[in-house]
Amino acid sequence: MKSADLTEIAVSALEELKARQIVTLDVSPLSNVMDTLIIASGTSSRHVKSLADNVAMQFKKLGSPALGVEGADVGDWVLVDLGDVVVHVMLPEARDFYDLEGLWTTPLGGGSSEE
Repeated sequence: MKSADLTEIAVSALEELKARQIVTLDVSPLSNVMDTLIIASGTSSRHVKSLADNVAMQFKKLGSPALGVEGADVGDWVLVDLGDVVVHVMLPEARDFYDLEGLWTTPLGGGSSEE
């Protein structure tokens, strides 16, 4: 399955259970282990777990189960590894603290590209 298809299915699964602030980032220029990073927020630990479970379940139904799910036992941040696409579902506090959007969109080195 192509990354775009994986992304579309994952986002749809998140939207189905009312995930908040869904962001998709093309990280292919920065990473050789994934093409797309999806970040979404849930309103409670139970909601975060349910969102991640729904993503994993949708892929299992399609015969393409997630490679791994991490953090479901705690529920403030759950990662669903779909191979070329990685989904992070987080509580807003964890999302603000770890700032994955900033981490993956900040130019390496943090400086200017001018010479």
